[in-house]
Amino acid sequence: MSLSLNLSITLSKRNLPAQAENVLKGNLVQRVFVLSNTQQPLMPCHPARARELLRQNKAAVFKRYPFTIVLHDRETGYIQPIEVKLDPGSKTTGIALNLHGKKGIKTVWAANLSHRGHQITEAITARSQQRRARRSRNLRYRKPRFLNRAKPKGWFAPSILSRVHNCETWIYRLIKMAPVTLSAIETVRFDMQLMENPNIAGLEYQRGTLLGFELREYLLQRDNHTCQYCGGASGDKILNIDHKHPRAKGGSDRLANLILSCHSCNGDKNATLIPDWLKQVKKSKSKLNIARAKRLPGIIANKVNALRDAAAVNATRYKIGDIVKASGLPVTFWSGGRTKKNRTEQGYQKDHWIDAACVGESGERVFIAKSLKPILISATGHGSRQMCRVDKYGFQRTSAKKNSCVAGFSTGDIVKAVVPGGKNKGTYTGRIAVRASGYFNLKSENIVIQGIKHQHCQILHERDGYNYH
Repeated sequence: MSLSLNLSITLSKRNLPAQAENVLKGNLVQRVFVLSNTQQPLMPCHPARARELLRQNKAAVFKRYPFTIVLHDRETGYIQPIEVKLDPGSKTTGIALNLHGKKGIKTVWAANLSHRGHQITEAITARSQQRRARRSRNLRYRKPRFLNRAKPKGWFAPSILSRVHNCETWIYRLIKMAPVTLSAIETVRFDMQLMENPNIAGLEYQRGTLLGFELREYLLQRDNHTCQYCGGASGDKILNIDHKHPRAKGGSDRLANLILSCHSCNGDKNATLIPDWLKQVKKSKSKLNIARAKRLPGIIANKVNALRDAAAVNATRYKIGDIVKASGLPVTFWSGGRTKKNRTEQGYQKDHWIDAACVGESGERVFIAKSLKPILISATGHGSRQMCRVDKYGFQRTSAKKNSCVAGFSTGDIVKAVVPGGKNKGTYTGRIAVRASGYFNLKSENIVIQGIKHQHCQILHERDGYNYH
């Protein structure tokens, strides 16, 4: 998914040079991207050099995040090789640009890209539950689709595909903003069976846990035909298979997350996390809850480590590589062990962007300045696909979505708001949510300021599906 950077220069002229200086003062070492007057990528420059070019009116601000300037009177320039490196992760992907210069290899730009796969999963699940609830109440509903659910070859779940698309977006953006000539990607394959049982070996590793058993029969034998929550104190003879970490809160169907539970305990626990349930049962003095309170700490102690993140990385490791190959860049793939060796031998601390800089053969001797600060990029999406909001009963509570552009501003734009008076008096910078009334909500860090007039706002960066820190 190649995203074009053909933004009009007139948009960037709204960013005053003084505002640009404020951004560059905080950018001590991280280089500024430079484009020619034909929008061809040139060598990134030091922030001090960018400030001087802006003061002399030899350049204009082209893009705010990541900060990019465009030169007025230069079409070409001296180019050195730059290598883009990725350390793909389930929640965060590290990105680094390494300059191969005459004095060695140096990291000149870095970022931590945070994904939103979990948010996508929750949104899809919520919409599915709302549709199911409306069907059961015989309200207007979308019919269930059971006969057309065949998945094409190479299909990925939307939550996993979003991680791939985020990496794809930033690979193509960096190619358009810097003279990238090489690429390197860390491809990790997690051994799920070994992660669950570090001592597994030999035939046990090959055969797996359930050799010769059906799942329910295995659990009955493992748990001795007894409810593990109360030890049989409920007297309920009906045994169910329960999830220690509820599926409604991200739990998996892995064997290690399954446990035998009587019908009473299963109903009382429902979708509650075991530590929260333990707090509830301690408040009661009944014989059943006393028995539960004795056994639940042992279950908590044998906490199951979720392997969802490892599974997501395993699923996407080659897909991301194929995307980089499609860009035309020479690409190499390296193991996570090689990355860790490079990082530890050079004495760098653990971080996603530092791992990215240390990927591969060239990562053995890369210089990373101590004062280099990565840009923190968070995927926010491009708005909700849900047409109408509903209440907890599934009834429509809002009208259908309308145009999200008001007075030239769109939800997701990053703006600077200077409020001259009133209870919101002050200067704020952050993402806005537009309202038809012309009074916007602005989110700055973790604070939401409501009721800011559009006349007090100035666009710094148009929405692009990401937030920056």
